[in-house]
Amino acid sequence: MPKAKAKAKPFPLLTAAAIKRMPVERRSHFVNKNVLRLNKSLGDAVGMSDMGVHLVRLQQGDDSTEIHTHFCDEEFVYILSGHGIAEIGNRKIKVGPGYFMGFTKKSLPHGMTNPHKQELVYLLGGTRKPIDITEYPRSRKRGYKFDGRRHLVHFDDIDESLL
Repeated sequence: MPKAKAKAKPFPLLTAAAIKRMPVERRSHFVNKNVLRLNKSLGDAVGMSDMGVHLVRLQQGDDSTEIHTHFCDEEFVYILSGHGIAEIGNRKIKVGPGYFMGFTKKSLPHGMTNPHKQELVYLLGGTRKPIDITEYPRSRKRGYKFDGRRHLVHFDDIDESLL
């Protein structure tokens, strides 16, 4: 039986022109219906699998994500242009170009919104561990990612009596 050809790895560089030509993905969130990110997956385009790197545009009135924290994955946000409001723990902080946010595993819950007319543009990156637990404290839900599947449960349905 002939061997299947190995898929060629993409070249590890994207020019500004190539990024500009990339299609925009409209990303929503299964917990927060106000999330709409206009996304270009730069890391995927160069074959990265253990880390995601995305160029994101957030329009006026949109949220970046549901307020959350990861138990295993880590993420970062670097603001390129525009202004927004980052929510980190119980604090709301005005953010703009040059601001960097790094969220370690078990970090404070976080998210961002754009209340301004000018779009908010940022670089978003993070690890892609095969197993992760994500908590969404506002909606009182916990997400489990493992074996290529995702499960979402309400806090009231979690039995921690065995601990």
